Amino acid sequence: MIPTNFQISPLSESAIVLGFGNTIDRTLNTQVLALAEAIQASPFPGFTEVLPAYSSLTVFYDIFAVRKAFPHTPAYHTVRKILLDYITTDESVFHSGKDMLVKIPVCYSEVFGWDWKEVYEHTGISREEVIAIHTATIYRVYMMGFLPGFPYLGGMDSRIATPRKSQPRLKVEAGSVGIAGEQTGVYPLDSPGGWQVIGKTPVKLFDPTTNKPVLLKAGDQVQFYEIDEDTFYTWNSAKEV
Repeated sequence: MIPTNFQISPLSESAIVLGFGNTIDRTLNTQVLALAEAIQASPFPGFTEVLPAYSSLTVFYDIFAVRKAFPHTPAYHTVRKILLDYITTDESVFHSGKDMLVKIPVCYSEVFGWDWKEVYEHTGISREEVIAIHTATIYRVYMMGFLPGFPYLGGMDSRIATPRKSQPRLKVEAGSVGIAGEQTGVYPLDSPGGWQVIGKTPVKLFDPTTNKPVLLKAGDQVQFYEIDEDTFYTWNSAKEV
């Protein structure tokens, strides 16, 4: 269905934001990702990049290339009209393909789950129950950021929702699996972070030395499954996930 409630506004002289709402909604996110795919598949003169988020899409363009192709209209107005045409004239741009399901192993041992105490205290349920709930859900990658390959996963069961740490750590190890509110995610690199860490995966989510440096993309589905410490330490990171 073509969305009827959306906003288009400039972000800078070379970027436009299309907003489709302010909620974490699977349908809206599917429309955002499908529109991003459509623009990339049939780019307009001067197009450079799209950046999808939960319910918005930022479109970047080369202002000089747009001016060269459309010399009689200001670049912003030109791109705005092009994007309106994408949205309002072709319903097919909002039909996305089948999402990929990626299964990711996680060791939920307290060796890697540094914040189990906080999760127990907030949720009031046992580690075994949290693991069962966390692994039973199929999550959606709504957007990527704040690090290369970091997936923001929506759809987590509210029973295990836990607020971010009041004092972020200076270093969270790559592969750490965390909870922040009703979201879960995986740190692809060592970095500062304030998510409640409940486990770790041996799988690399970001590896710039490979042909596919980022394991996940927006729109993918993710399901975690539990492994023990021995399996974690002997895991061959090159094997199939």
